[in-house]
Amino acid sequence: MKKTIGVFFGSRNPEHDVSIITGQLIISGLRKLNYSVVPVYLDKQGRWYVGEQFGHLGQFTDPKTTFLGKDRRWVLDMEESMGKLVFQKKGFGGKKVIIDLAFPAFHGQNGEDGTFQGLCELLQVPYVGCDVASSAVTMDKVLTKLLLQAARIPTTEFVFFTKSEWVTDKKGIIKNIINTLRLPVIVKPARLGSSIGIAKAKTEKDLEFAVEVAFHYDEKVIIEVCITDLMDVTCAVMGNGNPTPSLLQESVFGDELFSYEDKYLEDGGAQLGNAKNSIVIPARLDEFTTKKIQDIAIKVYKLIGCSGIARVDFLYDTKTKEIYANEVNTLPGTIYHHLWKASGIELPELLTKLIGYAEEKYSQKKEYIHTFNSDLLKFANSVKLQVKGGGK
Repeated sequence: MKKTIGVFFGSRNPEHDVSIITGQLIISGLRKLNYSVVPVYLDKQGRWYVGEQFGHLGQFTDPKTTFLGKDRRWVLDMEESMGKLVFQKKGFGGKKVIIDLAFPAFHGQNGEDGTFQGLCELLQVPYVGCDVASSAVTMDKVLTKLLLQAARIPTTEFVFFTKSEWVTDKKGIIKNIINTLRLPVIVKPARLGSSIGIAKAKTEKDLEFAVEVAFHYDEKVIIEVCITDLMDVTCAVMGNGNPTPSLLQESVFGDELFSYEDKYLEDGGAQLGNAKNSIVIPARLDEFTTKKIQDIAIKVYKLIGCSGIARVDFLYDTKTKEIYANEVNTLPGTIYHHLWKASGIELPELLTKLIGYAEEKYSQKKEYIHTFNSDLLKFANSVKLQVKGGGK
């Protein structure tokens, strides 16, 4: 029986628009492979919209489009959703749509961070990509770097703090940053991607302003050492137990940061694989350094427990030749199809592989025991339980 694949995109986060582009790419690719595809769009308020019309980019780029509204909303039927996702259109006699396998195309919080993966796990639905734990850890740049440090994988020095700590001791935090990391530094929201809210701070005034901006996106901020002689290098990784690295991509940017504009707007978008002047594949590195970065990418991928697909970003100091693992992205924009294409894997094969990895992971989970028979409840009445405010 042919499976129906649901492609999920959008949701409540600043990377909403990037997710739409990724979702449309996946939907188009799956249709060409003759899969039964259901586009599922979450708007910026977290409302579900299901249907063929959401599988066309024009639905989101045409200013005359007015599809958002109460009469077009859908709900997830939790009672019927077990081993599948069942969506019911609101209203009397509303249509039902059944999804057998989920293909998330979310970026950022409320989708890429393990929340959607947790829903799939709870309802025992197979899904493409990394699991709950790896998705949650990699969404938080602080947790990722702490894990890298614990595994003795080189990463740049950093400090982090919460908004409440900043409000309580702003001057002390600034002094600590200047003394330990020294200016300039890179300021980032801890749980956001696509270079949104990121800034390079050269002065104390710059630092304070950049932190205040970052706190508009997250309640935790990370400050990293700035590498002067920087090459931004990316390695995509794919697979479950025996993952495969891609070629390395070098991102070229004229400003001091690889910005959102560089990634998605300038010259067609470097992260979308369109900006020929902004990316170099393979990266201009010798064979030894290339292999070393690929090996570290696999090590990071396994350390965090990634599966299906992910992208590991590196900072390479061209002067000292030092390599720093920087961030991990469990749902890379447009699944980094351009880098896989350069590595010899075209989009149809890439999508087929990712679905295969999802089915493999799902089958393996079914082999484990998820229940435990116990006599504990038989003896519950013989144990005096003292619960404040409880019943008998």
